[in-house]
Amino acid sequence: MPEKPDNFAVPPADALSDLLQAVHLQGGEIVRSATDRPRRDRHPAGSRMLHIVEHGSLRLEFRSDDPVELGPGDMALLARGDTHVVRATDAGWVTGHFLVDHLVADPLLNVLPAAIVVRGDSGDVPWLPMSLRLMLSEVTDPKPGSRVMVARLLDLLFIRALRVWAASGRQAQPGWLTAAMDPAIGPVLSAIHRDPARDWSVDELAAVASLSRSAFATRFATLLGQPPGAYVQRQRLERAAHLLDSTTESVGRIAARVGYASEAAFSRAFTRAFGDSPRTWRKTTPPTP
Repeated sequence: MPEKPDNFAVPPADALSDLLQAVHLQGGEIVRSATDRPRRDRHPAGSRMLHIVEHGSLRLEFRSDDPVELGPGDMALLARGDTHVVRATDAGWVTGHFLVDHLVADPLLNVLPAAIVVRGDSGDVPWLPMSLRLMLSEVTDPKPGSRVMVARLLDLLFIRALRVWAASGRQAQPGWLTAAMDPAIGPVLSAIHRDPARDWSVDELAAVASLSRSAFATRFATLLGQPPGAYVQRQRLERAAHLLDSTTESVGRIAARVGYASEAAFSRAFTRAFGDSPRTWRKTTPPTP
């Protein structure tokens, strides 16, 4: 008997989706630029963006990384938000900006290179020129809903670039993207992110990974650079920080929601991690949407 459509219409949960939701990734504005003379644009640190070349060429220069040359149809994702300079002489390009929760995003995205480059002429990225055309059509002839369309397209390009980089095998250090793509550890990250308040044991997480306890602990530490328990605690505290920023719930209620048996234990752990008590954090940190 055929399956009902609702049994397979929604993709299964995966760690990459969970992590991108955790950083509250949101496509922002796009800027279309063109020049027929030498031009130099400087972008400050913390500006997470992508550049796509319409025509001509761009040169991206970084303080501590090699420059990147981009040709027609090429895209560079600057997920870390490094300071950089865009140089062009006779070129047209589109720059898309991203908004993230910096508290969560910084440690996750800092394991990426300064620029993830996707070549438009590689033949295996038909989505790139298609996305560029659709984005430009929404910008040049905006209609109701265009702003949301552009934001979603930027989100898609961000994720596509991460997939390309993950498939390249260039990850040189432990990090969440490598772990999220791992067939054993990826489901573990999904389980933790769905329920960080749960009192996870190493044995339970090893069962999710379908590995022995020792094999799981070794693999997790190799891919993420920390033991499972430390990762779970960090996820709890980052969730708590987001709740402090985005809700008016009491500190005690938030402590319980993220898995702490007492407000005092939560406050001690939070202060060790972030340098401020939960109440001080809430007073001094701008609220998030």
